[in-house]
Amino acid sequence: MAILVTGGAGYIGSHTAAALLERGEEVVVLDNLQTGHRQAADGCTHFYEGDIRDEALLDRIFGSHEIDAVIHFAANSLVQESMTDPGKYYHNNVYGTLCLLERMRANGVKRIVFSSTAAVYGEPERVPIEETDKTEPANAYGETKLAMERMIRWFDAAHGIQNVSLRYFNAAGAHESGRIGEDHAPETHLVPIVLQAALGKRPHVAIFGDDYPTADGTCIRDYIHVSDLADAHLLAVDRLRRGEGSAVYNLGSGRGYSVREIIEQARRETGRDIPVVVQPRRAGDPAVLVASSERAKRELGWNPRRSDIGTIIRTAWAWHTAHPEGYGDR
Repeated sequence: MAILVTGGAGYIGSHTAAALLERGEEVVVLDNLQTGHRQAADGCTHFYEGDIRDEALLDRIFGSHEIDAVIHFAANSLVQESMTDPGKYYHNNVYGTLCLLERMRANGVKRIVFSSTAAVYGEPERVPIEETDKTEPANAYGETKLAMERMIRWFDAAHGIQNVSLRYFNAAGAHESGRIGEDHAPETHLVPIVLQAALGKRPHVAIFGDDYPTADGTCIRDYIHVSDLADAHLLAVDRLRRGEGSAVYNLGSGRGYSVREIIEQARRETGRDIPVVVQPRRAGDPAVLVASSERAKRELGWNPRRSDIGTIIRTAWAWHTAHPEGYGDR
């Protein structure tokens, strides 16, 4: 049996595909390379360049491989872009997922693990956030992810497509082999931005607000190593294969780090000076976002063993120094 990984050439998708291959799974990757990188999926023998909205292509993939589960990463994910171009996000994220679910149903594929996001919670009412907390997204990206979650649940109710939605926080770090890492265009994630500044590829790191009600005045976020996220996706597939039913899980380290703490840790790990410039707050940035992952630990047996901030930055720095121009395909 094989697992289809949509968006498997992207950052988290490629690490998940690598983890699947490492445990001997047959992996089929589908990616339109809009934000992914073909090199990131080099270990996958079954690679299709194409879009999840191409239903004929989906039928060809399902007809050519004995796929028993789908891990669905393919989506646009830039918060600010989603606010200025929501139609793009609804068409790719929501309609794309509808196309995928319809072809899964038509081809008798009954298991899907969905890459969701903490953005479904919007402004949290409490910290740490639990899965039962109110879902009220503050941006179009989060709104589309919540719509995708709900659509998947209705396909379960109507067609028996069992599912696990994984709501995760800030993915960071790189594969311990140094073979794959994080390369976005544009780059919006803090850890690679900080490391680009350490490499001299940026003049400074912008800190958006230093007057939040936190110990050092900067926002606090929950960072999770990308390989720990990959492990959770494999455990979710295992849950579905055991027939244990649909579920929703938060994935985070349970420990928040401020922007200044990330920068200081990067200075220690790299031995480089990293200039910073304080700028005004961005609208909609909560002061603190930290997850409770107790349910995932208890029910999936998940153990985020790489998610201390030292390991995250050390592995990311190893990849960035080995690939100073990223994958070099843009």
